[in-house]
Amino acid sequence: MSPTLSKNPQPLSGDEDGGGGGRIPVEEWLPITESRKGNIYTATLHLLCSGFGFQVLLLPAAFSALGWVWGMIILTVGFAWKLYTIWLLVHLHEAVHGIRFSRYLRLAIASFGVKLGKLLGIFPVMYLSGGACSILVITGGKTIKQLLHILYEDETVPLTTVQCFIIFSCLAVVMSQFPNLNSLFGLSLIGCVMAVAYSTAIWMLPLTCDPQRNQNSVSYATTDTSFANIFNAIGLIALAFRGNNLVLEIQGTLPSDSKNPSSKTMWRAVVISHVLIAIFMFPLSIVVYWAYGDKIPATGGPIGSYLKLYEQDYLSKRVACFIHLAFIFNCLCSYPINLMPACDNAEMVYTTKRQKPCSFFVRMMLRVFLGLVCFFVAVGFSFLPYLAVLIGAVALLVTFAYPCFMWISIKQPQRKSPMWFLNVLVGSLGASLSVLLIVASALRLADKGLHANFFKP
Repeated sequence: MSPTLSKNPQPLSGDEDGGGGGRIPVEEWLPITESRKGNIYTATLHLLCSGFGFQVLLLPAAFSALGWVWGMIILTVGFAWKLYTIWLLVHLHEAVHGIRFSRYLRLAIASFGVKLGKLLGIFPVMYLSGGACSILVITGGKTIKQLLHILYEDETVPLTTVQCFIIFSCLAVVMSQFPNLNSLFGLSLIGCVMAVAYSTAIWMLPLTCDPQRNQNSVSYATTDTSFANIFNAIGLIALAFRGNNLVLEIQGTLPSDSKNPSSKTMWRAVVISHVLIAIFMFPLSIVVYWAYGDKIPATGGPIGSYLKLYEQDYLSKRVACFIHLAFIFNCLCSYPINLMPACDNAEMVYTTKRQKPCSFFVRMMLRVFLGLVCFFVAVGFSFLPYLAVLIGAVALLVTFAYPCFMWISIKQPQRKSPMWFLNVLVGSLGASLSVLLIVASALRLADKGLHANFFKP
């Protein structure tokens, strides 16, 4: 066993030299591992809520750049790739006897060492937590304003964009006050139902409202085959495969013993959740692209413009309001589970220094503070959705590359064995994909430009 793995990676408080009352375990004080009473149902709901979100609305945009064949191939390969790396993470959770890696960053440190693990893991993990919440504020807030436009039609909307951001942030912070990750299962259930509702409505409407619609005005030809455009589309597909940063955390809510390790329950939950995700993800991609073809802008950007496009030809005012409300509630329910790693990290700092758990007031104020940070980032950088592929390319390593190298480091398969070759190949492809997406996104920004409206959402 390597020297790195011989150390207990679980957070401990107290002084190294035994002062201050010795080293006190604080796992049961932190929100991710405070409750280990989860089951297959709660794990499935958390996986669905964290793994199926608003990014799926961008999949038809990727098809408009890639076409039918390559769009389906890349979507299928990406789905299988994500499922494989989740399998790795699930079986790495208890790979070292007596230790549960209930946080992605802790597994990275155990795999790569303290310095390299923090260097490689902190930014993407924190971006996928706090950054995701900021984008949820932008997306949810702008969708609230879009809903008001539908309700008021040609009249002036009574709220500004910033006020819509404030409303969304206040609701999201209130919903984030649940004490631990396991207690969020109710919100995850609502979030799943809302995601299924709006995604199903979007792809069912073209089939049911006007099945004899004129297809002559829709083209499926791909005109821009430049390197930047193709890889931007691949990036849009890759960004739809989210949630790997929360797999270990969700597994940490499950009970485990030698007879019934948590990996068995977790893998069943993964299979169930991803069968359901596939049932809704693939029809949405295929049917919406069939319905709109080249009318779908392949650039990415704000989700609201795509939501408006998908509804314009078919929806009554009532149905449009339903889809927008379902979308907003899904964003609200996704916010607490995405914020949880940041909350856990903040409470870890507090408990390590104070050697006591956070009181209700301290926990509440920490989450309010994190909510304010996400709000100010959303207001100050409301153009973040245009940079989703550029910044998200770094975070993609969490999904497509790191788990493979973690497996090699911890499991130490025989060199040049099938598992060694497979993980080296898949991990290297994931790292290469991340670099190519960064280059393509940078080239696209250099060509198209970016309207960086700082603090003017």
